[in-house]
Amino acid sequence: MKLAINMAKNKEIGQLGERIAGKWLENHGYKVLDRNYWKKWGEIDIISTKDEVLHFVEVKSVTCADLSHIGKLNDEHNPEENVHPKKLQRLYRTIESYLLEKNWEGEWVLDVLAVYLDLQQRQAKVKILENIVG
Repeated sequence: MKLAINMAKNKEIGQLGERIAGKWLENHGYKVLDRNYWKKWGEIDIISTKDEVLHFVEVKSVTCADLSHIGKLNDEHNPEENVHPKKLQRLYRTIESYLLEKNWEGEWVLDVLAVYLDLQQRQAKVKILENIVG
């Protein structure tokens, strides 16, 4: 039962992180085209454009009690590290599907948006890692 409760809480945290990520992108000049693009082999959290470049955005959310240390050298919370090779493989396959489906022939990149949530203070901090496969 405890596992089911934790999974439900993780899903809620993930959904909250994705909403915050979408707002952050819009506030930074991105146009959100799609959310939760799903195929049986993978999902892309957010698809957006900026400066005629298509951005596939993987959102990773984590809760923490203190946001002041986020982004500093000794930062121990790195949710973006959860984008491991197997996850990248699924993302690439899903990206290929999207590109074919939409007949996109322009430039595209894969970004990771890490969302740090302080639920007690109702605050969030966002860190973007752009074009992770350069």
